[in-house]
Amino acid sequence: MRHAKRSSRLFIRFSVCAFLCALIATDLSAIESTATKKKKKHHTAAVQAVTVTKVSTTRRTRRHVYSPWSEPTYADSTSGDNVDGEDLTIRRAAVEALGPFNGSVVVVDPTTGRILTMVNQKLALGGGFTPCSTIKVSVALAALQEKLIDHTTKVRLYGRTKMALTEALAHSNNYYFANLGVQLGYERVNYYARLFGYGETAGLDIPGEKPGVFPPAPPKNGGMGILTSFGEEISQTPLELAALISAVANGGTLYYLQYPRSQEEIDRFTPRVKRELEIKDLIPEIKPGMEGAVEFGTARRARQDEVIMGKTGTCSEGRTHLGWFGSFNDSGPNKLVVVVLLTGGRPSIGPMAASVAGDVYRHLAQQNYFAGNHTALTPATLVATPMCCAR
Repeated sequence: MRHAKRSSRLFIRFSVCAFLCALIATDLSAIESTATKKKKKHHTAAVQAVTVTKVSTTRRTRRHVYSPWSEPTYADSTSGDNVDGEDLTIRRAAVEALGPFNGSVVVVDPTTGRILTMVNQKLALGGGFTPCSTIKVSVALAALQEKLIDHTTKVRLYGRTKMALTEALAHSNNYYFANLGVQLGYERVNYYARLFGYGETAGLDIPGEKPGVFPPAPPKNGGMGILTSFGEEISQTPLELAALISAVANGGTLYYLQYPRSQEEIDRFTPRVKRELEIKDLIPEIKPGMEGAVEFGTARRARQDEVIMGKTGTCSEGRTHLGWFGSFNDSGPNKLVVVVLLTGGRPSIGPMAASVAGDVYRHLAQQNYFAGNHTALTPATLVATPMCCAR
């Protein structure tokens, strides 16, 4: 009996060993076969490479690389622009800051609503784009006005994690603003958004300007949370954002944006108020977060020696990547609102838009623009100014 059990165990061991040996042999054979195939493949590729090299001496073929983006990241964004009536000092700074990027820069005087320059007028005046996280400025103002929060209120994000307004704006926290959207509900968000200028033209009789769009109901994709954290189904133009940021910068006056195109129109320019927003007492609540975005948050690339405040936005709309930054300088006698929109591929993001705006402020600071009185240099004044003759 013992001999039978021992024989059985030996048989099992030998069977297992035989199986493993056969398996190893099969794997080695497969590896050898794969290696042989790879060698043949590499040899074939090498032969083809040699052949291509011979052919390429007469004609090179460019390899097509797939891109998920339908809009180019780089383009001549000044093509087709009309600079009549613009402040050429500011335009030069904006054009240099934007560089080769496909996008638009709009600079506004927040104390009057005058557009000082508009780089890529076709993009700025055309149909709007998803506002991405720039919508959070209006959502914060709505929640403050409805007394759901103040700047110290801790809002639950998830689990035991909570956050207050300043950090949420600085780091553009989506959970925070999604929760505010749910608490506010569609009716109140819609009311304040339209009050702040969404869904209408921001300019006064500016030829070619198209209004943005605000949805008639919460988005089917994500509801109120996605509406108030990403701006889903909202269409925002650079001018709409510039008008709202101007109201924050000047204490609550929503001006009609005006775009004088001649020296005569500049001389006759009169600010026009669209409506007074009751946000004067709310602005100090959001300013720390907008300053924090530049100092330590998503807009760090815009940081300057002077105080800059702003809000970034990054998202995709179809096959176009979007980068937004709405900002203003909060020091010196000459305040400006600088709005940047980048469209294209992966580099078109909010932090890069903040970098472009930062360069606008930097170029102007180097010319002491913010230090004192500035006389606007326009094409008309250039023509009217006598040029000194050489000896």
